[in-house]
Amino acid sequence: MKKITLKEIRGYFKEENLKPRHDIKRMKYAFNRLAKEENIDVWDLFYLLIENRGFAFTHSYGFHTAYGRRLIDTFSHYYEYESWK
Repeated sequence: MKKITLKEIRGYFKEENLKPRHDIKRMKYAFNRLAKEENIDVWDLFYLLIENRGFAFTHSYGFHTAYGRRLIDTFSHYYEYESWK
């Protein structure tokens, strides 16, 4: 399974002419851990969280499904708590 790197995250924000408001090291940890646990592509997860771009069963009629909300909540948990260990 491919992992996302700090260089790739920085490159995305630079390419889109955006400035990250969050700690990208913690984001990298949370993206890679959740993608591995859920066996999903890390870039699909990245775009879900950053651009709200849906994949698989994360959206229905423009709204997050229970699966999409669970991914977002779990990512937030890993970003806020797990990355400090």
